[in-house]
Amino acid sequence: MLNLIGIGYPLSIVVIIVGSFILALVGAFFGMLYRGVDRKLSAHMQGRIGPPIIQPFRDVQKLLMKESIIPDGSIPWLFTAAPFICMIASTLLLLYIPLFGQKALLGSTGDAILVLYLLIVPSLAFVLGGFASSSPYATVGAQREMVIMMSYEFPLAVTIVAIAWRISHATGANPFMLSTIAEYPIWNLVGPLGAIGSLILVFTLIVVTIGEVAKVPFDIAEAETEIAGGLLVEYSGRNLCLFYIADIIKAFAMVSLVVVLFFPYNLSLAIGIGAPILAFIIDALFFLFKVFGVMFLSIILIRTAMARFKISQASTIYIVAMTLIALVGLILIWADAIV
Repeated sequence: MLNLIGIGYPLSIVVIIVGSFILALVGAFFGMLYRGVDRKLSAHMQGRIGPPIIQPFRDVQKLLMKESIIPDGSIPWLFTAAPFICMIASTLLLLYIPLFGQKALLGSTGDAILVLYLLIVPSLAFVLGGFASSSPYATVGAQREMVIMMSYEFPLAVTIVAIAWRISHATGANPFMLSTIAEYPIWNLVGPLGAIGSLILVFTLIVVTIGEVAKVPFDIAEAETEIAGGLLVEYSGRNLCLFYIADIIKAFAMVSLVVVLFFPYNLSLAIGIGAPILAFIIDALFFLFKVFGVMFLSIILIRTAMARFKISQASTIYIVAMTLIALVGLILIWADAIV
């Protein structure tokens, strides 16, 4: 990120800490803004007025003013630590994903495989918090979260492997590095058959995204109408606020990952903008536009049009249907490469 205006100094601990803090604020701000837009658009699509766009900011403000209550029978240290673990892991995602058309802050030290692992950690933190709360509702939610988490990892891994495999035929650089994926967009490397395979992988990742961010129809671990909020039923105050912000940041990071994997283009290059600062502004706005487009397709449309799945249905969709669909996309990209 610091190279956006030509600064080439080596990263130091101070720069990483300050950059992490800034990225966390940026991710939280745009995540909450998109969450507000999401709720507003979804309400209008269902014939409702919906809350104001700034409602997520109000929710955070309200939660920060409330007391964090630790329930009797819980494991206090784990119950309190889980929101912090979730928040830290979600913020770490932003350090490895290229945002706003720029290089990631720690992009040279981690790749897409690391991002896959980091995507699991916030979900594990939710699970730990649910089990530590001693609530039967939270325990059921934690069990569901573990099942759905293991389910959507298969198609997500196949999608990333397919992209990296095709890029490996175009460059000697590490094809799993997100900077390499951004430099060699999959659409520039494939023919008609590979383009169809890539579209299939885009569809797979869109379906995986809504599971990663735990929205309808895959919000099975929370399911307010069934298990009273599930994982978070015993959380309140600042602890709940940390989970809320972490969930928002993870959603922003996941949608950004989809943009980086399939739509890593910068607008400034296409229109010939040479001034670094102006180019950064244009690319940042274009990136936010792409993020909104992916969010609209992968979250708003799906959760507005569908009802919640059963846990058995959700796991079958991911483990069987979406994994097979992703494998079809991989095979088409492979066939395109050898034709």
